[in-house]
Amino acid sequence: MKNGKVFASETTHNTSRLIGLVLFTVLAGSLVASAQQWKAAPTFPGSGGASTAILLTDGTVMVQEAGPGGAVSDTGNWFLLVPNSLGSYSDGQWQSMNSMETNWDPHFYASAVMTTGKVLFLGGEYENNNPTPVDSNVGAIFGPTGTATFTRLSTGPGWTLIGDAASVVLPNGKLMVGNCCNNQQALFDPNKLTWTLTGAGKLDNNSEEGWTLLPNGKVLTIDTQSLDSKGNETAELYSYQTGTWSRTGSLPPHNPLSNRCFGVNTVPELGPAVLRPDGTVWATGANGLTAIYNYKTGQWTPGPVFPPSSAGGQDGVCDGPAAVLPNGRALVMTSRINNNSAGNPPADFYEFDGTTINSIPGPPNAPNDASFYGRMLALPTGNILFTDGSQDVEIFEPADTTFNNAWQPTVTSFPATVTPGHHYVIKGTQFTGLTQGAYYGDDAQAATNFPLVRLTVDGGASNGEVFYARTYNLPSGVATGTKIVQCTFVVPSSMPQGSARLEVVANGIPSNPVMVTIE
Repeated sequence: MKNGKVFASETTHNTSRLIGLVLFTVLAGSLVASAQQWKAAPTFPGSGGASTAILLTDGTVMVQEAGPGGAVSDTGNWFLLVPNSLGSYSDGQWQSMNSMETNWDPHFYASAVMTTGKVLFLGGEYENNNPTPVDSNVGAIFGPTGTATFTRLSTGPGWTLIGDAASVVLPNGKLMVGNCCNNQQALFDPNKLTWTLTGAGKLDNNSEEGWTLLPNGKVLTIDTQSLDSKGNETAELYSYQTGTWSRTGSLPPHNPLSNRCFGVNTVPELGPAVLRPDGTVWATGANGLTAIYNYKTGQWTPGPVFPPSSAGGQDGVCDGPAAVLPNGRALVMTSRINNNSAGNPPADFYEFDGTTINSIPGPPNAPNDASFYGRMLALPTGNILFTDGSQDVEIFEPADTTFNNAWQPTVTSFPATVTPGHHYVIKGTQFTGLTQGAYYGDDAQAATNFPLVRLTVDGGASNGEVFYARTYNLPSGVATGTKIVQCTFVVPSSMPQGSARLEVVANGIPSNPVMVTIE
């Protein structure tokens, strides 16, 4: 334990005054609208600042402490952000957590919330504040129950190098991870804790390539080291049914998205490729260009070009974060690209509405940031948590929080009466949302395409208090449509007796509430 703290997620208790059931009915297609703004969360307690953030299935957020090396360094220390009595993360509080094992403090690695509700960490381009890449093959699983410890993986895919790997939870519930330095991928079974190799037919190695899960269950990647016969960038699809890769349409002619951002002898970089609720993928380039992929036709079309940097020159995403807002727009962080170097502040922020890239104000540290400093995380409130390695953790609150009703999860089967501390199954549609929530690429993953169960006390002395019930046995995929899926939730032991409104939340979009009795 760190600082004597014990973390029991079943008893995590968050209070909030939320909108009443009647207002939810009247405003079924929207969240609470407010002026677009960045709002600071409480100052990060780690001395090195806040780095990668991961949403746990009980609604809390675990955040890694950055190391003294800044952009290429993290520590093994983590802290937990818990929302306040109003459900606000910007007014929440920090708690200590257990640390990773001694002498393992990875930076740029694979991470994912698995179907068990546990979190897997694997690899690490950098370690122990070493400015030279080590491409670690170490892994651990974080179990968010009891004392919430990091457990070293007893086996691995047999690779000597893993490094800054991409990862994705497939529709069959298995986690796929890519070796940083060759063309191999491996599947991790979260129940059996076993690895198997997969991914025959990959055109190039996985270095600097990100993965985007599509509604048809396939995984899209843009190749950083493969061109077609006409000199255009290639793209590939992985099928979990066959375990193989196949070509999809090449990117638009004369529209390469990759760029050797960190020197002429380095592997080309890319920005995030973001799946939007309309089913298209918006791929952002490290040279300022973008492209749009239609997964139904397998074809690419040119996208809009990023505006010039606010400091002059061209904006692009040489590694960097993006997130999908409840309204379907993509929020993205860019910075100046100049002379084969990506470390060029300031950072600029934009929203893409499907047609146009719109400039928006950045957080306070934007003048000092390059795009690869940033991380984004989709919160259950519909806001976006942003970290950049400093102690200033910011929450982006979009001005337009409306969403299409068709994007909501729906609850079709639930227990009418529940008891604190007990486990229950809930069923419905679109529990995984329509996207993975947040994107970065090979260096960092913080997908939130899994269901949260939120219980709001309705009446009595505790009226309006909110509890997130830890979920597990999670469904997987994105945009699962009318398919009935299910998960298991644990009623927090501290919930008071009486009536409560229950919602399933995916990527910040809630279902219509149903009423349950706590006894």
